[in-house]
Amino acid sequence: MVDIREILTLLPHKYPFLLVDRVIELEPGVRAVGIKNVTINEPFFPGHFPGNPIMPGVLIIEAMAQVAGILALKSGVSGKAVYFMSIDRVKFRKPVLPGDQLRFEVKVTHTRGNIWKFEGAAYVGDKLTTEAEFAAMLSDREL
Repeated sequence: MVDIREILTLLPHKYPFLLVDRVIELEPGVRAVGIKNVTINEPFFPGHFPGNPIMPGVLIIEAMAQVAGILALKSGVSGKAVYFMSIDRVKFRKPVLPGDQLRFEVKVTHTRGNIWKFEGAAYVGDKLTTEAEFAAMLSDREL
């Protein structure tokens, strides 16, 4: 398991843009499962949408990418940053609401040098909410 304290040392993201609370399963170089507890206090809910709060899809994808970043950084790569490169085949299937717990399942599909490709899915309970394929580049922390 990777707790929030360790996540804060791995990723450059901080509140309000850190969107992963913990990683509950990790197979370095293979797969990871992360959790985000979605609360009504999230900074995006007042504007998305007043009276009908729904987590923005782009932030679900970002959270999924953060889990992938943790997976890459816990796979023997140190002193690097993970930069989102591309996203493909995104599907949003169910809205994510305050009080939901998002579970992100991310697996590595390909690596070549500093380029990593992933498949990811987000669930609330057993219901699929979002799925995507995406790529990231590992690079020095300072560009």
